[in-house]
Amino acid sequence: MTGAVIRGGGAAAYGSAYLLRKGGVKVTVQRSGRARLPVLMLSDAARSLIQDVFEEPELFCGSHRIRKRIVAWGKDAEPRVLEHSATVVSEEELLQSLGSHIDFDDDDDGARSNWSILSSPPIPVATIEQRFGSRTAAAMKVTLRPGADSSACWIEALEQGWLFLIPNTAGAGWLLSVGQPPGVLLAESRLVRMQILGRGSCCGEFPAYPRILSPLCGAGWLACGTTAMAFDPICGDGTAHAIREAILAAAVIRSASEGEDVPSLLNHYEARLTAGFARHLELCLNFYRSGFGGPWWEKEAESLEQGIRWCARQSVSFSEYRYRLSGFELRAAG
Repeated sequence: MTGAVIRGGGAAAYGSAYLLRKGGVKVTVQRSGRARLPVLMLSDAARSLIQDVFEEPELFCGSHRIRKRIVAWGKDAEPRVLEHSATVVSEEELLQSLGSHIDFDDDDDGARSNWSILSSPPIPVATIEQRFGSRTAAAMKVTLRPGADSSACWIEALEQGWLFLIPNTAGAGWLLSVGQPPGVLLAESRLVRMQILGRGSCCGEFPAYPRILSPLCGAGWLACGTTAMAFDPICGDGTAHAIREAILAAAVIRSASEGEDVPSLLNHYEARLTAGFARHLELCLNFYRSGFGGPWWEKEAESLEQGIRWCARQSVSFSEYRYRLSGFELRAAG
């Protein structure tokens, strides 16, 4: 019987554990703790994907909703109101909900397992984390001014970074500051500052630049979630990517257990994840090229361009896709 050890305690670990167990694979989950993000904004597509994986159609249906984005992007840009549809949850709330669907069996079956899914450190020897940028982010709890629209989120580009204000209740929310501390960017702000009545303390600083492990897999192991790739919050797609990686990781292991060629499966896994990372870099580059302009934005855009070139060099070693996902299963392409 195929067995897998999953190391981690995030969405990727829980998603791969759920799918593998559903597919008849013996799974041991070695949970690891890490700091949780205070707020996540899940698009309707991301929420639908999570609901499908965990077979829970009502997941987060009662959570706070965002209906529009108000964006000032570009030097001296006037705010634009754009329709949006998303759900706001804390990462802790997300993981508690997903974890409730996992039958945790933490006994160490590593000696009897064929595979490891690594979604938390340590990373395997002879792997390198490729990093494309230097920006960091900080999150701060805030109260909103009376009359501030709690069904909207606000995004503003400034000379040395950008602000993202996400309400999570009728009168409060979280401020994400990227590039400089919140107080520095708020002093320059024309849009976001006007929505805030009071500020709490920062709850820590974390990297906000894209990064990817190289290689992403090897004999008997697959990197997944933030251990495999981490994303810039400017695109808001990190959780959805983690779930997609979990789907593919579980499908690779199930296909290997059915006799498919393991090197071809690993090549497919690395090629697909690298292509997804490249698309993320390209989306980010569009934002950083059109932000405020100036040295900070140019430096971060240059790092993204380096990442895109790195992905292009990596792709040379990948063979043509031999598989495609059909639901949660890998099938031969063509």
